[in-house]
Amino acid sequence: MSGIDSLGDLRGKRVLVRSDLNVPLDGTTITDDGRIRASVPTIRELADAGARVVVTAHLGRPKGAPEDRYSLRPVAARLGELLGADVAFATDTVGDSAREVVDGLADGQVAVLENVRFNPGETSKDEAERGAFADQLAALADAFVSDGFGVVHRKQASVYDVAQRLPHAMGGLVSREIDVLRRLTVDPERPYVVVLGGSKVSDKLGVIDNLLGKADKLLIGGGMVFTFLKAQGHEVGKSLLEEDQLDVCRSYLTRAEESGVQILLPTDIVVDTTFPSGDAEPHPVVVGADAIPADSLGLDIGPESAAAFAAALSDARTVFWNGPMGVFEVGAFAEGTRAVAQALTTVDGLSVVGGGDSAAAVRTLGFDEATFGHISTGGGASLEYLEGKELPGITVLED
Repeated sequence: MSGIDSLGDLRGKRVLVRSDLNVPLDGTTITDDGRIRASVPTIRELADAGARVVVTAHLGRPKGAPEDRYSLRPVAARLGELLGADVAFATDTVGDSAREVVDGLADGQVAVLENVRFNPGETSKDEAERGAFADQLAALADAFVSDGFGVVHRKQASVYDVAQRLPHAMGGLVSREIDVLRRLTVDPERPYVVVLGGSKVSDKLGVIDNLLGKADKLLIGGGMVFTFLKAQGHEVGKSLLEEDQLDVCRSYLTRAEESGVQILLPTDIVVDTTFPSGDAEPHPVVVGADAIPADSLGLDIGPESAAAFAAALSDARTVFWNGPMGVFEVGAFAEGTRAVAQALTTVDGLSVVGGGDSAAAVRTLGFDEATFGHISTGGGASLEYLEGKELPGITVLED
């Protein structure tokens, strides 16, 4: 797969960049600009090369029509601050405003198009509809650079179809992500430890299935752990539970034992009688993982488990972490996630934070991002790669 250099002299050329600018907003205030910051190096490289840079991206999940709360306008403003230059903003994606803004760009200038998902053609399953929209996007540019790793697992117009219509290249962000993921799947340095959390086992089935043959240890926390605990015969109270995955969890525990892979589950849990919300004061209680009260739900791994997880990571040479250990947004239930993050900062080897909530936790809990080997910008894409799936937005770049 070719990098930006393969596109030749870009001075004066219009380059459409698919970035991932899907950041959390509180109204119009960006609460975590990590993905915007990650997009800057490629955009700056293109601008410095004299390209007229046209950035396309999505935010949230609009239903194929404009919604003010999903506008990229505040994102464009923040991108301009990070670039130290004015960034033009088109109020549509392929309409009059987009054409006017792109036509007005000078060499080295940058524009952001409005949310690409405001057009139903972006996410359509109908190839003709998606292709028609891709034709309109491609008409705005002379070349295409794929730099939104968080969407490369989607077969969408601005990710997949545009690449078929323009000279294309892989941006630096996507290239780095793929390089790191290859290190996790092709002859990883050992011991290799995978830490999985988050709410649902069903979200992680494929990656557990694939990594049972590759990792030395699997550490499991977060909401998904209660289905494993139930599969072992423990009661889990009001904790999150996927009854239809109990047999799958039992099969994973059996396979791990037969193949010599250690699956480490928590031995203690931090519980409360209600999920933390609003102004309700949390009342955390630590109980044994086999003694969760019927009126309680688990909201974090306990201190004994946090210490055990940290110890299991202490000699690792390769670590992949995806999913928090608890409801880290609430201080009373953040310590398990904090312990895992802290342990990753001391790994003597490759430590990878798998995007999504894990990356948000790192920033929310105040860790220095530079202390981690790599923080991915795409949790879903990372998981699908580790499951062994093809990523459409990557395969389409292969010439």
